Formats: sequence, C-alpha cells, structure tokens
Amino acid sequence: MNSNTIANPDSDLITQGRNYAFSFTRNFHDAEDLVQQAWLKLKIKYKEVKDRGLLFRAIRNLFIDGARRAKIVQFEALESHDYGIGATQSYGTSTDIESVLSILSPAERQCVHMNFIDGYTANEISEITGMPRGTVLSHTHRAKKKIYAAFGSDFDLADSTPELKKTG
Repeated sequence: MNSNTIANPDSDLITQGRNYAFSFTRNFHDAEDLVQQAWLKLKIKYKEVKDRGLLFRAIRNLFIDGARRAKIVQFEALESHDYGIGATQSYGTSTDIESVLSILSPAERQCVHMNFIDGYTANEISEITGMPRGTVLSHTHRAKKKIYAAFGSDFDLADSTPELKKTG
C-alpha cells in the first residue's frame, strides 16, 4: 500500500451511501445532502458509523420523510408567479383572471374560485372540499387581501365580504 493512499473505511461507506442515495434522488447534489444528513444523524446518535445497513436505512427514511414533507408543504418559486399586471392594464379577459389568481396559493385560489366564480357559499365550499368553514373564510379573506395589495383600488372586494359571511 502506498503511503499517499490511505484506506479510509468511512469514505468507502460514504461512497456506497451516496450511490444508494442517488438511486432515490437521481441528483448527485441531493444524494450528497441526503448522505450527509444521514451520516450526521448517525454520528450524533452512535458516535461512529460502521454498519452499511444502518446507513442505508437512515438514508431511505430521510428520503421518505422528505418526500412526505414535500407533499404536505408545497413550495412555489417566486419566478412562477405572474406579478406583471399593474394598474395600467385592462381587466376582464380569462387570461387576466388567471393572472390575478396566480398570486394566490392553491387553497386560496380554490376558495376564491368556488365563491366568486361558481357562486358557492362558505358552508357549501366547506362541505364540498372537506375544509372547516373557518378555514374557507380564512383562505378567502387572505386571498382578498393579497389581491387588494397587488392591485389596489382596481379590485374593490369590500362589497363581497358581507355576502360571503351572510350566506355562508
């Protein structure tokens, strides 16, 4: 064995872990992150990592946790939103409505669409979607605030608030 080549069993285990993680992520950088998280977790808990099965199990569990979290919490890049509409543009076409709705979260968009476009009350939206009535009202209220903040007096939604509460 050459003095410049020192066999490090940890590096072999990390390489195997990275290859295993790559089979899940299909992204080299994500695989490295996953192995690093698993390695750190195991080092903290056991002080040393010698078992390949334990490392692989930690990698798999971290990947599954991340996939579940991604389903629950959906992140949207700021670039995906269309903030280009301003007071100088005219409104009224379907593309304008889509642009307005694009600044809302999916849940807010659903509640606003069902209330203002489909004409459902808060109670009806609650029954259809399975969301509590208070959540429907919260999503609708937040959506109105976002639309008003983005477009100012061009969208005066104050008139529709009592209607939602009164009929819902």
